[in-house]
Amino acid sequence: MTPARRTSRLSRRHFALALPSALLASGCASHQGTGRPGDPIVLTLLSHYASGVLKEALQGPVDEWNAGHDRVKVQTKAVEFTDLLTTFMVRQAAGQGADILHPYCLWNGQLVQAGVLRPAPGEHAEEITRGYSEAAVDAASVGGRVYGYPTEVQTYALYYNKRLLREAGIDGPPRTWRELEETAYRTARHDRYGNTLVQGFGLSTVDDSTTVGQTLALLNAAGGRFLSEDGRSTAIDSPAGRAVFDLEHRLVVRGASAPGVNVYKAFRSGQVAMVVSAGWWTGSLKTLMGKDYRDVGVAPLPLPEADGKRATLSTGFMLGVNAASKHPRAAWEFLRWLNTEKVNVRSAKEGGKATRMSSLQVSVGSLTGRADDMRGLLGAHSDANLRPFLDALAYSVPEPNVPGAQQAKSLLRKNIEALWTGQQSVDQALRTTRRQVDREVSRSW
Repeated sequence: MTPARRTSRLSRRHFALALPSALLASGCASHQGTGRPGDPIVLTLLSHYASGVLKEALQGPVDEWNAGHDRVKVQTKAVEFTDLLTTFMVRQAAGQGADILHPYCLWNGQLVQAGVLRPAPGEHAEEITRGYSEAAVDAASVGGRVYGYPTEVQTYALYYNKRLLREAGIDGPPRTWRELEETAYRTARHDRYGNTLVQGFGLSTVDDSTTVGQTLALLNAAGGRFLSEDGRSTAIDSPAGRAVFDLEHRLVVRGASAPGVNVYKAFRSGQVAMVVSAGWWTGSLKTLMGKDYRDVGVAPLPLPEADGKRATLSTGFMLGVNAASKHPRAAWEFLRWLNTEKVNVRSAKEGGKATRMSSLQVSVGSLTGRADDMRGLLGAHSDANLRPFLDALAYSVPEPNVPGAQQAKSLLRKNIEALWTGQQSVDQALRTTRRQVDREVSRSW
């Protein structure tokens, strides 16, 4: 579920890409209806919900809409996440963009700059601003304008293995970075040859979720930020950024972290004591770990100091309307129905109601930015591990989504990995990140 795990390595020259014939053949131009009087409008919705429970979860409300609406029908199209941004851009260049798009919010600045996304009409923008957490609204906005309805929202917190902490004589999860380091060193284990048996704190180069995602979460917790407020330069080379890089560097050098290990496999095998990750992972761990899931706990992200102000990272997706859609009014009305209309749901409170999108996300182990929906939907949920992610909706900080954000994130990941693997010192990693990211974001406008 996490977007951080889906980040693609994409060229900045999207419009120069060749147009695969199969991709063009499935463009929305062939699904707009016949145009004859009385025939329904057919809207296409393009997302990454391409298979399994995600595909089924989205198709449910779409089928409900189609059964109850004669004038406007909705048809879903899907590609794998790694192809999603390229598909948006390529189809738009070919004049075959879908009516409704489901982008990763990190890309919103790039999509707005390319003329792909349409600003939300005033009444929709008001509903979005009123109904969602501040971080979710900010992620769905570019330049102060709202462009869509937030859907999946992921916040970051600390996962920990209760058994490993208990065996090390530690009563509970760390609350400060000092306690985090002490816990990491006490829980780490190695064989006589120095090979890692248990990581005290999971750092992993396997994907963005445990490279960029957790680094930015720690950066936010330290009061820092990745990009400047105007998005035209990086702010990583700051006291907060240096503190995060120093922390991660110490954990690697002192043997508490082994970045070459796949943390997703190692944690569920009891080989990682702690790791920072997003809430989507909870449902996956519960399914894969079986009875061993009872050892998993989740706590708010530790802070540099005990009296610090809570902050963490949030990532997410949104549903917006293509600037080139011939039926924007119908598309926005469908999105309002899906994302704001409350329906009866099974919850802890009799007669509880939530939006269809919130119910959809909870059904696949995710959250939305509607805290009121989440409290109702999770009221009967027995898994306390989702609560810290719900609480974090109130204090999370969204990823910056300026035009060059995707490439800036890729550059940050490259330098974090160079730091973890000993190819760069803390000073070198900070300087290189600042130089590369500044060049990228300044020319992306």
